[in-house]
Amino acid sequence: MAKKVLVIGEVRDGELRNVSYEAVAAGKTISDGGEVVGVLLGENVSDLADSLIQYGADRVVTVNHADLKSYTTDAYQQALLQVFDVENPEGVILGHTAMGKDVSPRLAMKLNAGLISDAIAIDVDGGEPVFTRPIYSGKAFEKKKVNEGVVFATIRPNNIPALEQDTARTGDVSSVTVDIKDLRTTIRDVVRKATGGVDLSEANVIVAGGRGVKSEEGFKPLQELADLLGGAVGASRGACDAEYCDYGLQIGQTGKVVTPDLYFAIGISGAIQHLAGMSNSKVIVAINKDPEAPIFEVADYGIVGDLFEIVPILTEELKSALVSN
Repeated sequence: MAKKVLVIGEVRDGELRNVSYEAVAAGKTISDGGEVVGVLLGENVSDLADSLIQYGADRVVTVNHADLKSYTTDAYQQALLQVFDVENPEGVILGHTAMGKDVSPRLAMKLNAGLISDAIAIDVDGGEPVFTRPIYSGKAFEKKKVNEGVVFATIRPNNIPALEQDTARTGDVSSVTVDIKDLRTTIRDVVRKATGGVDLSEANVIVAGGRGVKSEEGFKPLQELADLLGGAVGASRGACDAEYCDYGLQIGQTGKVVTPDLYFAIGISGAIQHLAGMSNSKVIVAINKDPEAPIFEVADYGIVGDLFEIVPILTEELKSALVSN
């Protein structure tokens, strides 16, 4: 049955995150021919509306408010609930990001709806969406279906492909005025730590290092390889605990969960906690001097040897290949 689905876009530094476009594609599947409505919140987000339409949204609702410049739970919850009152959606989709994980359960509770979190695929069975999500740290998968009420879900970034951009596509863009009050938290300033230019959770290529890199200096060859491939640098918890890098780079059960097209595990033994965060990567390349390292059990390609010798050689070979192409 056709549904109206609201897709909540996520804006960072004045730009839409890629997961917003992936959420539109998910919304198209869930709507079953119904209307997909993008929702953008921020201080000045109207200029981003056309981009959502070009990626498949039928129309976009914008909410511009000074208290929405930076994400806070109270402000976003209040604004979105007021949009829901106006739109009365039958489905809601947003990214399984830091923002999505925080605000989605609160919204679902207010809507008296169940929440399917961290979906990695959506199928349609008898006109109703069926969501696939990982459980037990990615060791198994379950399928979930909403029997009644609002279909509410978050999707894991970099899993559901966005639709092709159509720059000729047009749609209505409207604005909603909201009343935001009694905020318990306000953000005066945001200070970011430098963790590279590519968002780790949305990167197509990740070069991750573990304790085997031995020092902060040891991450420099990994950064060079990542820059060459347009990717991001990540790390195991062991490397972060050893203070080789910032915890913002941590991948694993207690860090970020990533699913890039290509994942380099360099100097990483492959503890089960780390595998929980990256084992669903499409191609895994492991470099480790220990041939018995557990990481080789999940790797598609493995290189046994000294990473300080192998990584520079690999980088130079890739440079030559890229230049020749």
